[in-house]
Amino acid sequence: MRALLKENVIEALLGALVLIVAALFINFAWERTQAGRGGGGYTLLARFPSVAGISPGTDVRLAGIKVGQVVAQRLDPASYQAVLEIGIQPGLNLPIDSSAAITSEGLLGGNFIALSPGAEETMLKPGEEIIETSGAADLMALIGSVVNRSGGDEPKPADAPEQ
Repeated sequence: MRALLKENVIEALLGALVLIVAALFINFAWERTQAGRGGGGYTLLARFPSVAGISPGTDVRLAGIKVGQVVAQRLDPASYQAVLEIGIQPGLNLPIDSSAAITSEGLLGGNFIALSPGAEETMLKPGEEIIETSGAADLMALIGSVVNRSGGDEPKPADAPEQ
């Protein structure tokens, strides 16, 4: 009887430990996904001609440091531009002339929003729009233009010497 009781206590303690670890994981995941989504921060808007490679949850960085994330995206039916709602961490105030650019981490890296602070004294208020924006460069179009300029596909003139 005593061995059975001891085994039940060990199982109960092990079960409690599993529940505590699960609760900590859920809390960590909740805190991580709520950063910049009203979790004490504020949101700004930014318009781009194209937001290819950007989706909700994409990092927003300032000087290479994550300061928020993309919260939502929608299409403006009047201008046919993409409007991003960007969540910014609390305590970070951006000047009204700040800019936002879609940037890539490299050839194989993902895209993110890079913020550049302006020099104005007036700060952006929650819900206001970052006016200065630039979209990502289309890597395939750039490669295509380089290939076309190199003349690799052009036929040789009939009077060209053989090499």
